[in-house]
Amino acid sequence: MLIVDTIADLRETLAPHRRAGRRIGFVPTMGYLHKGHTTLVDRAREHADVVVASIFVNPLQFAPTEDFARYPRDLPADSRLLEEHGCDILFAPSVEEMYPRPIATHVEVGGLSTILEGERRPGHFRGVATVVAKLFGIVQPDVACFGEKDYQQLAVIRRMVADLSLPVEILGVPTVREADGVACSSRNVYLSADERALAPVLNRSLAEAEAAIRDGILDPEAIEALIRRVLATVPVAEPDLVAVCRADDLGPIDPKAPPGAIAMMLAVRIGRTRLLDQRVVSLSA
Repeated sequence: MLIVDTIADLRETLAPHRRAGRRIGFVPTMGYLHKGHTTLVDRAREHADVVVASIFVNPLQFAPTEDFARYPRDLPADSRLLEEHGCDILFAPSVEEMYPRPIATHVEVGGLSTILEGERRPGHFRGVATVVAKLFGIVQPDVACFGEKDYQQLAVIRRMVADLSLPVEILGVPTVREADGVACSSRNVYLSADERALAPVLNRSLAEAEAAIRDGILDPEAIEALIRRVLATVPVAEPDLVAVCRADDLGPIDPKAPPGAIAMMLAVRIGRTRLLDQRVVSLSA
C-alpha cells in the first residue's frame, strides 16, 4: 500500500490508473479505524479496481466545544489495517495541506443540514459536505462508500452529489456491529468498561421499535415513545436525538400515508460519550 500526504502526489499517483480506465473506489475516514471502516474498504474493493482511503480529522465539522483535539488518532495501526484489507493508496494529509489558508468556500445542503442532528450541531454538516466535496475533487472517484450508521450524513452527501451532478456513485453500507449489537464507532474507545456494558441499549431500543413497526404501529410519536422507554431502562443513557422519519428525505411521517421505509436515528450520551445508531425499516411488500 502506498501512503501519500500531499494532494499533488495523490493526483500524480492516480493519473496512470485513470488513463488506463481503471475504476477508482474511495473510502473517506477520520481514522482510528475499526471493522466498520474495513467493511467499507472491502465493499469498495468489490466495485473498483483501485481503492483509495483517506484519513483526515476534519476541523470544519467540529464545534469549538467538541472533541477535535481529543479525537483518537493512530496512523500506524490504521495503515496496517488498511493494507490487510487490500487498500491500494492511503491519503493522509495534514490540516495545512487541506486548508493552507482559512477556507472561504463552503458547501451546504439546505434543509437536510439544519434538521435533526444538524439542529443540535450547527455547522457540522456544512463541514462534512465541504470536506467531502474537496476530497471528491482531489480523488475523483468513480464510487465512494459511506456507512449507514451516520444516516443523516449519508443523506446529505447523496443530496450534494445529486444537486451538483458529481460523477461519483455513493454506496451506503449497513451498520457494522460488535457481538453485543453495539454499532462500531471510533468513539467507543471513550467508554469506560461499565459504560460499554450499557451501550447495547441503543440497538435494543431500535430492535423493539422495528418489531412494533412490523406489527403495524406507524405513528412516529408512538415509535419514538417506545424507543425512549427502552432507553430509560438505563438511567445513564441520556437521549439527545430520537428521530423517526421518512428514510428517503428524513421528512416527517404521515401515519395515514406511510412511506416506503422508515428511518430511526439516535444520538445518546452515555457518560461523556455521544453515541450514534440507526435502523431503517422497509415497509414494502
